[in-house]
Amino acid sequence: MSNVTGDSHLPCAEGVTPLRVLCLGNELLGDDALGCVVADRLRPFASEDVDIFCTPESGLHLLDCVLGVRRLVVVDTVQTGNAPPGTIYQFRDSELASVPGGSPHYVGLCEALALARELGLPAAEEVIILAVEAGDCLTVGAEMSPQARTALPVLLSMIRGMMLAATALSTG
Repeated sequence: MSNVTGDSHLPCAEGVTPLRVLCLGNELLGDDALGCVVADRLRPFASEDVDIFCTPESGLHLLDCVLGVRRLVVVDTVQTGNAPPGTIYQFRDSELASVPGGSPHYVGLCEALALARELGLPAAEEVIILAVEAGDCLTVGAEMSPQARTALPVLLSMIRGMMLAATALSTG
């Protein structure tokens, strides 16, 4: 199950966490459950230098998730229609173009990061986004597709490598 508390806030910690893996998703919506599965499978391997956090929330609710951490790895699903389901994308937040004319009714991860930085809050210095092309993220009660499941071993291996690097940096 996900690491979401009643108010979805991360526990306060002294100092800066070397690495946080923020898994976004909803276990009830088919391929959107991928983030929850990733969080569950990573937790047994996390050292005290690595936070694993999973939430179905979006927008400004993510503000606390991007603070107090040096490196943030975000795991989510996307539906671009440009690649087959199960395709893994990796990019940095700085590579995402802002959508002109943003709505005050929708604030995403990038807007929460930009707000934190604009306000001088201790936002993540480095943000890596790992997104998996999804087939269906809208059907309530649907199982995760076989295509999304095939991305799991590669995705988990990528993140575990980042976790090991963060632990090595903080101890050495």
